[in-house]
Amino acid sequence: MKKFSVGILGATGTVGQNYIKLLQNHPWFNVIDVAASPRSAGKSYKEAVREKWQMSIPIPTEVKDLMVRDVQDFKKIPKDLSFVFSAISMLTKDQIKNIEYEYAKFGISVISNNSAHRWTPNVPMIIPEINHEHINVIPIQQRSNGFTNSFIVVKPNCSLQSYLTPIYALEKAGYKVNKLIITTLQAVSGAGYPGVPSLDIVDNIVPYINGEEEKTEKEPNKILGKVGKHGIEIDDSIQISATCTRVPVSEGHIASVNVQFNDKVPLKEEIIKIWKTFKSAPQELNLPFAPKHPIIYLENIDRPQPKKDRDNDKGMAVTVGRLREDNVFHYKFVSLSHNTIRGAAGGAILNAELLVANEFIK
Repeated sequence: MKKFSVGILGATGTVGQNYIKLLQNHPWFNVIDVAASPRSAGKSYKEAVREKWQMSIPIPTEVKDLMVRDVQDFKKIPKDLSFVFSAISMLTKDQIKNIEYEYAKFGISVISNNSAHRWTPNVPMIIPEINHEHINVIPIQQRSNGFTNSFIVVKPNCSLQSYLTPIYALEKAGYKVNKLIITTLQAVSGAGYPGVPSLDIVDNIVPYINGEEEKTEKEPNKILGKVGKHGIEIDDSIQISATCTRVPVSEGHIASVNVQFNDKVPLKEEIIKIWKTFKSAPQELNLPFAPKHPIIYLENIDRPQPKKDRDNDKGMAVTVGRLREDNVFHYKFVSLSHNTIRGAAGGAILNAELLVANEFIK
């Protein structure tokens, strides 16, 4: 197939760099536009990131000589640009919200990592294995805003992606969840670069991450909701209590989960079978970034571990272990996802593939 020409807003930041790394040799997408703040505009990409390239590979040849565009300069947007990935950083969420709206008004669809539009009712917040049908809210968004063919789609916070897919798989199988207690152990890369000061995190755990607990508790309500007349209707049937901590791990977020069901409680063997056989739209559509096995269950008593398991299935799978009965709730388990791949750029790339496969991007 002919490749789609894509851009990256916030291309010089850590998430933007990760997009460039992950999109190298992508079978569907080709990066032709890199945009950032005015201080980087007018420089070649390799010059703009010369002192701050953080990826484990050299700057890809096809990107390094691209001229960085001011993210607010619409006159220089390439005419053949299909859509953009947004990883822009600004002083306020309103500024981010406004600039993403401006791109959509200009006719350029936005697939965003940012939290600014996560609670806009007609903007879908998607984990493709869970709520792929939420893309059907896009026509409502387009009518409300006067967008012709463009739209805005967001991905959720990385903290909840380590546990929500296993929970959804159980609900889909008919085992309704009532309550969750979540404790996350989140990698320092989740704070960006330079992130958490070394003297704060070495030999230490920080028991607070600004805004993370609220996102972990509330964003599932929208993801598990349904498309209504005016946008996504919230489903708050699961009570969630979260404690989010920062731990001295480079990449990979772990969640320790205690789960209580309603009336119908599955056997342990049934839960494991549900997880091992779970597949959804990305697997059925054979999307390039989709993990073949969205949930991987490990029998080892001491797994999952970030260093050993975060890269499972291209870094796009959720790895689960230590399922056992709980003395207070019904069960407890530990789950892991790669926060800078599945939880960031990789998750947004999968969203874009889903939109292409469903012809929202043509």
